Amino acid sequence: MHNDVLIVGGSFAGLAAALQLGRARRKVTVLDTGLPRNRYAAHSHGVLGHDHKSPAEILGAAREQLARYPTIELINARATNASGTLDDFAVTTQSGQIHYARRLLLSYGVVDQFPAMPGFADCWGKSVIPCPYCDGFEVAGQHWGLLYSGPHSLHMVQLYGDWTDRITLFADGHAIDAHARADLKRRHVSLVEGKVTGLHHDKGQIAAVRVDDTRDVAVDVLFAHPHNAPAGDLHTALGLELEDVGLGVALKVDDTRQTSLQGVYAAGDLANPMASVTLATAHGAMAGIFAQRSMLS
Repeated sequence: MHNDVLIVGGSFAGLAAALQLGRARRKVTVLDTGLPRNRYAAHSHGVLGHDHKSPAEILGAAREQLARYPTIELINARATNASGTLDDFAVTTQSGQIHYARRLLLSYGVVDQFPAMPGFADCWGKSVIPCPYCDGFEVAGQHWGLLYSGPHSLHMVQLYGDWTDRITLFADGHAIDAHARADLKRRHVSLVEGKVTGLHHDKGQIAAVRVDDTRDVAVDVLFAHPHNAPAGDLHTALGLELEDVGLGVALKVDDTRQTSLQGVYAAGDLANPMASVTLATAHGAMAGIFAQRSMLS
């Protein structure tokens, strides 16, 4: 099947790209596994016009709206390999079907790698969350815990002060230097030493953080930033350049959202460490527009 653009990943970035391309009457196929990164969250916040709706509801409405564009096809499939060069790309799916396209747009996102910590996965997206802009308003004024995962955690402590004045930083076995300790004390942030060994919760609602298997520290919500990895490996097959973004890697793109290989574009969490529905949608739209412009004769 020949396309102008083949999009791998049909969440916010991929569908936003498809919308722009469909409106330009370009032939587009979107391959998607139906496993968006934010499927664990009951609500999506800070999305203009869709605040507090579930991610599934927003995506469902988007798919319905795309149905009015005859040049867009949405296929539930996992892409397993990609090859080719400008104007002649091929993507193979798990079923063996091959799709051809002049341009590729990768938006298959990333997968969060949960620590082997009892209770963590059960609470993820409910009471263990990564982003104050996404969910901070709903838990403002409550007792926030933060699981230390690197120097960026100290910046997070500063940021959280706009939402709450009750913060506990769990060192999780890491060494916190004297300068950082002094800053935490100045901000009235509690520091709990020791290794976090589990979370006590009731159906995903955290009650306490277990430390060194000996004591429990009560919190209302726990912020955490697990490492992540790309949800697919087509970028490896295509030899695309990556950049280290601290908790994982991202595809390197230019101002047009084009990767290191001409004709291949990327958007969403796969190409931006600032995970956000709004940014994913904006970057997806940009990638779609620039891909369309690159095909003008």
